[in-house]
Order: sequence, then C-alpha cells, then structure tokens
Amino acid sequence: MPYDQQPCREPLVLLPGMMCDGRIFYAQVRTFSGSMPVMVLPLAGGDTVEKIAARMLSHLPPRFALAGFSMGGILAMELVRRAPERISRLCIIGASPLAETPDQAASREPQIVAARAGRLEDVLRETMPTEALAPGPLRLEVHKLFCRMGMELGPEMYVAQARALQRRPDQQAAMRRVHVPTLVLGGEHDTIVPPAKLDLLAQLIPEARLEILPDAGHFPVLEQPDAVNRALLHWLAEPVADRAAEPALSAQG
Repeated sequence: MPYDQQPCREPLVLLPGMMCDGRIFYAQVRTFSGSMPVMVLPLAGGDTVEKIAARMLSHLPPRFALAGFSMGGILAMELVRRAPERISRLCIIGASPLAETPDQAASREPQIVAARAGRLEDVLRETMPTEALAPGPLRLEVHKLFCRMGMELGPEMYVAQARALQRRPDQQAAMRRVHVPTLVLGGEHDTIVPPAKLDLLAQLIPEARLEILPDAGHFPVLEQPDAVNRALLHWLAEPVADRAAEPALSAQG
C-alpha cells in the first residue's frame, strides 16, 4: 500500500528520545504528513515522567496515534496508562517497560553532576556509546547528530530528563491492559534496549507485533528510516476496534 493511501486519518504524535528533538523524525514527518497531521512533542515540562505526561496531554488532540522512541517510548507508556481512551494505536521504539534498578538510577548521579559542571558533551557520549548503533557508515553521523541535539537542548534539560528516568514507574501492568494496534520496534544491534527487552514488552501487550530490524541499533528512525516507515505504514493501516485500552489506573499518584 503506498504511503499516501494508508487509511489512518487521526493525528500521528511522535515523541523523541532523551536529549533529542524533531530532527530524528525527519523521514517520518516527510513521509506521513501529506496524509495526516503529524506532531512532534518535546520531552519537557518536569523532572518526572508523570509531570511530563500531564503537560503533554494538555497539548494533545482528543484522540491520536502515538509513537515514542526511547525515552519518548517511556512517555508513550505513561500516556496510554493515563488516557487510554485518547490513544487509537501505539508504537514503542527502543524502550523498556521496566523501572530503573537502584544501581541504574544511582549510576546517573555522576552524569548529572558532570552535566551541571559543564561537561555535558562527555556525558552525552557516555549516555549514547557508538557501540549501541549498528556498524556501518551511518554510525558516526547518527552519533554526531545525537550529541549536537543534546548540546543544543543543554544541561538543564539533561538533568530534568535524567531525573525523570531515575524515577520512572514500572509499566508492565499498564501494558497488559493495552488493547489497541501496537507495534514494538527496535534494532538488532541495540545494546541500550536489546531485543530481549523489546520481546518482553511485546509479550505483555495482548495485540502487539514485534519487529526487530537487522541493520539498526538504538536509533532505527535514523539508521533505517525506510524500514521504519514501512513498519509504521503497516501499523497505521491496521483496523482499530471500537474498544480502546481498559480504563486507566488512577493517574493521580
């Protein structure tokens, strides 16, 4: 099915990863904006996943298709937990439903200190090692773009996002209640959220489809944009049942 003939007409909302902006979705915006509204929301508005999600919901349309990459995928899980009736379909790219372990959360503290001390670029390189990307000519290009986006967003944004990741809730129970067309997408070479974690997420969601791209790492939207677009096209074409996810748990906590 050609891109301009896919049947989904609700807005498509894209959430970028940690210290990323809309540039990572260039191929998706270019491809899909001719046939539906496409929005890219920044991961801003607080230092917890709950605060950021609450801010997002106040800016989003009544009903929309939702795709989140990396930290954006973590936010997408929180959005579907809070407002399942507003999300018609869900795509999670390179994100885990698990909360951080105490050791993982503690390991962010030296990075937060370094970012505040003017060493943000070093922190970004540590946060996103080149080994998390697929081997090949694009590896350094993608890594440079990530560092450039992160430096432009600045240390205050880094600290807020790092704090949000440290405190993020476990979303396994929420994912079991998702009943909309769901795509779980990732790269075979991703060492940050490896395929095994994506498989866990896909098994939690009753109607999820898992797709692992063989020539991609943690940034499939940049490493394999055409393959990602094909997967999104299939996802956007899936029929949506009258029911959405089951009612959310109280989002006040």
